[in-house]
Amino acid sequence: MAKSSREYTVALCAAATFLLSASVARADDPNSWREIETKYIFGFTLGSGIGLEGEKEITVDSIGRFGKRDGNYAATETKYEFEFTPNQFIQIEFGALGSTHNIGGVSGLDDRNQIALGGAFAEFRYLALERTSNNPLAVTLAVEPTIRRIDETSGEQVRNYEFETTVNADLEILRNRLYAGFNLLYEPEFTKPAFGESFHEATAGGSAALSFRVVSNVVFGAEVWYLRHYDAANLSAFTGDAILLGPTLFIQFTPKSFMTAAWNAQVWGREIGSPVSLNLSEFQRNRVKLKYAYEF
Repeated sequence: MAKSSREYTVALCAAATFLLSASVARADDPNSWREIETKYIFGFTLGSGIGLEGEKEITVDSIGRFGKRDGNYAATETKYEFEFTPNQFIQIEFGALGSTHNIGGVSGLDDRNQIALGGAFAEFRYLALERTSNNPLAVTLAVEPTIRRIDETSGEQVRNYEFETTVNADLEILRNRLYAGFNLLYEPEFTKPAFGESFHEATAGGSAALSFRVVSNVVFGAEVWYLRHYDAANLSAFTGDAILLGPTLFIQFTPKSFMTAAWNAQVWGREIGSPVSLNLSEFQRNRVKLKYAYEF
């Protein structure tokens, strides 16, 4: 009887160990993970995701730019935004912009130390190509009109109108595990300073990113951006370009809250008519992104 009890106990423990091992293996199996919203997993590069129909989101999205040719330069612009998805193909965002500038001894810029309400923005996203079991590619078209009263580079008071247009695409290479992201960007601007003549400019370029889902709620990756600057909205007056490269991180804290972080460093650049290395006139030496969102 005692022998039977011992055999029964051993068999029960073996069965429990097997079930626990299977459960852990399944938890580590990407096929068992819930689908991830790809919009936020590539850093500065945006994926195609627009969320679920009826979903709402509150977000704080801050971008910091650091480093010019000389002196001390640090500027941030933060979006305080509300986002909602009225149907499965459209996403709408809008909100306010806050800015900070800490500038000292930078050629061509006034010394400044300020915190200000920078302006307002809206964004409209349309899912043009949806990912399916037979199609791993998804594409979203986005436009983002922005009005600023504070110049994002210099911090001076201006009237600035920007109309960013992007194509956000991503490819699921390995199901629930490995993703590639691609962006195309065209961003024309009109600026009227408080003193001086108004001017037009534009930024154009693209990016490529690769993100790997290490565990179900953590995604690591890297991205590269190539950006060109023009002193005309129609891209007829090229002034310089730059390549920025860096790591990205996405963490899903709960099913309804997450964080995105990214750092890009300028690794190559040129200014037309100037022999200096890097392009620190139109672009910055480093930029960082930190975004926190809560869905409901």
